[in-house]
Amino acid sequence: MQRNVVCLKWGTMYGPEYVNKLYGMVRRNLDGPFRFVCFTDDANGLRSEVEVRPLPNFPEPPWEYARYCSAWRKLALFDSAQTSLRGRTLFLDLDLVVLRSMDAFFVDDAPFKMLENWYQKGKGQASVMRFDDDYAKPVLDAYLRDPLAILERFQTEQAYISDALCKDAQAYFGPELCLSYKKHVMHHGLKRFSKTPYSIPEQASLLVFHGRPNPPHAIDGDWGKKMLRIKQWWKGLKPCPWIAEYWVE
Repeated sequence: MQRNVVCLKWGTMYGPEYVNKLYGMVRRNLDGPFRFVCFTDDANGLRSEVEVRPLPNFPEPPWEYARYCSAWRKLALFDSAQTSLRGRTLFLDLDLVVLRSMDAFFVDDAPFKMLENWYQKGKGQASVMRFDDDYAKPVLDAYLRDPLAILERFQTEQAYISDALCKDAQAYFGPELCLSYKKHVMHHGLKRFSKTPYSIPEQASLLVFHGRPNPPHAIDGDWGKKMLRIKQWWKGLKPCPWIAEYWVE
């Protein structure tokens, strides 16, 4: 079966270095041939090994809904007629770090899998999704038939996707594959005020950076946005230089 690894890049939040480093991390940690595709509105600066394709057509939600979630466009990846994706496709957000082998993402028989939200048991987190051929296309079709009905019911694309496709625990990747930087690496409670550095997780292939900080900011111990000094102290973010050993082209 053809193996695809894909990402989306649009707007100005993420530069080409995110795509280039994601490709490098995948190439070092996934055995055998695969197709790496970036769907983007700006291909400037992308390395030659990345297959560049235009963003799939997708009607963006009205602002009153998009301001809560800007990632509804991920649904468009489920239409192989637009994307030319055949076989098994692994979607990855740009702001993650690959720590070790990714082979396990492609070995089981489930036609769809995604992360389970670490803060909401039984609900999905769409930073990592895997789907076979057009298995998930009905989810896109239902949205296109009546997007306002979906947007009124679900605040995020990941809540909608998991409600439609994740009927049991087998539809989620386990913690042996994916961990959260904020939940599983950063310190919590009083330990956040200590000088103890963050440890590299002993398991998991992927480290997911949902929200802030992103990988380059985490390396420097910076949230990546303006914040009151007292709030920075209270949140207790430490520099994490070992990320730089993985987040490279």
